[in-house]
Amino acid sequence: MAVIHHTTLKPTKLELLTAWLPSRPWYRGAAEPELAKAGGFRLDDPQGAVGIEFMVVTDASGPRPVAYLVPLAYRGAPLEGAEHALVGMMEHGVLGQRWAYDGCHDPVLAARLAALIEGRAQAQDQNVSDTPAQDVVVSRAEEGSLSTDFTVTDDRDGTALTTPQGPVLRVHRVLQPAADGLFVPPQGAIGHVSGSWEAPDGTRAQGALAVLHGGSRA
Repeated sequence: MAVIHHTTLKPTKLELLTAWLPSRPWYRGAAEPELAKAGGFRLDDPQGAVGIEFMVVTDASGPRPVAYLVPLAYRGAPLEGAEHALVGMMEHGVLGQRWAYDGCHDPVLAARLAALIEGRAQAQDQNVSDTPAQDVVVSRAEEGSLSTDFTVTDDRDGTALTTPQGPVLRVHRVLQPAADGLFVPPQGAIGHVSGSWEAPDGTRAQGALAVLHGGSRA
């Protein structure tokens, strides 16, 4: 299990995201985001080399608050060929210099997300070591391994991780609260990850974080 270090980060994650989010095609806010941490979870890297966090932030800069899902991969050295996915660099009070990447473009994070949907990984609490996340729900209608040879595409609706065999794992970036607080997978979904986050008014919202589609949907 990954160890959560309660220490300083310079710059902070929110400071990195404030500068980075407006460059994303799925960002809906103003030029200067007004961010607050709203939830998320972690996954373990079996090799212990990459920190994996699925972070939810809310942005109050637009006409109405928007919640974003930002998967982040933290590394102790640059990831070759991933310069386009670099969110920024920060100094960790325990681990030293860290490179933070948009995790959908990091092969370790993408593989662990696939393992989560397959039931081979367990979502971990975002802030407490060795503690399962209580509000993350995972399901999959089919058995067998999901290819992790993803082609990654960012668009206005989010990020599509497409497999050579056709299934598409769509990571929702702009989160939508489920009606009546009960998430129902869309037609054609063969797996999903759902979770909850804190809305700006202090209530809890629940919705899809990632959905696995059986066809070539992107």
